[in-house]
Amino acid sequence: MDVTVLGFGGAEIGYQSVPLATVGKLLNSALDAGLNIIDTAECYPGGEELVGQAASARRSEYYLFTKCGHDADGDHWNPKKMAEQIDRSLGRLKTDRVDLLQLHSCTEVQLRQGDVIEVVERARDAGKTRFIGYSGDGHAALYAVECGRFDTLQISVSIADQEGIDLAIPAAHAKGMGIIAKRPIANAAWKYTSKPQPYHQPYWERLGALSYDFLNGDFHNAVSIALRFTLAVPGVHTAIVGTTQPDRWRQNAELLMAGALDPQQFQAIRDRWKSVAEPDWVGQT
Repeated sequence: MDVTVLGFGGAEIGYQSVPLATVGKLLNSALDAGLNIIDTAECYPGGEELVGQAASARRSEYYLFTKCGHDADGDHWNPKKMAEQIDRSLGRLKTDRVDLLQLHSCTEVQLRQGDVIEVVERARDAGKTRFIGYSGDGHAALYAVECGRFDTLQISVSIADQEGIDLAIPAAHAKGMGIIAKRPIANAAWKYTSKPQPYHQPYWERLGALSYDFLNGDFHNAVSIALRFTLAVPGVHTAIVGTTQPDRWRQNAELLMAGALDPQQFQAIRDRWKSVAEPDWVGQT
């Protein structure tokens, strides 16, 4: 797959119950701007349905990624139910095949048991997906790389989440896997003046300790540096960014017009992380 450096992440449109009309404007403007990845998941409330309704007419213009494993009733990682989820996802997305089907953040123990991997392998063999991948962090991500059964790795990597840069990404890069960065701008957690919702708190707390000087200036410049840092990590092919704002994609593309991040600034961010990061600053799913 010849992917664009930016992809659309479908979590926000689902969890924030964005109206279909807005999603239509958002996805169509992103596709018009040249973006060619839409990444969603079975567990994003209404996310797959919104993508299917808003963008299925342009299916040939983008690569479609989804994830399986989480279940609405909490019965996660049940292989029989996962197979049913995959068929349900295809129906929601209004397609007979996705380009990438990913296991969604199961544990290393579950990966080693093998049955969840077999589910996505069977889906690939049945023509329901072109490729299979693992989406997750930590030692589970490393095992997913080392087991040799996946084509891609989707992993958290940002100025506030650098465990994967040392742990799993080099191994994935060496194997020639596709590497997808999730949460690539750390949810812009530095914008909050007081403690945010729990999902954003770890990054907000880390960034407070890291005190990167570029976060104190212009917000858009800070986003540009954060995004270009993630894309400068060796092996990263694309960064999945979520938004609910239809004009955001052109703005993000403009932020990248500054060019590749200066190697000295990239190294300064890495050095700061290595000097400040606590042992429990692990990858955040």
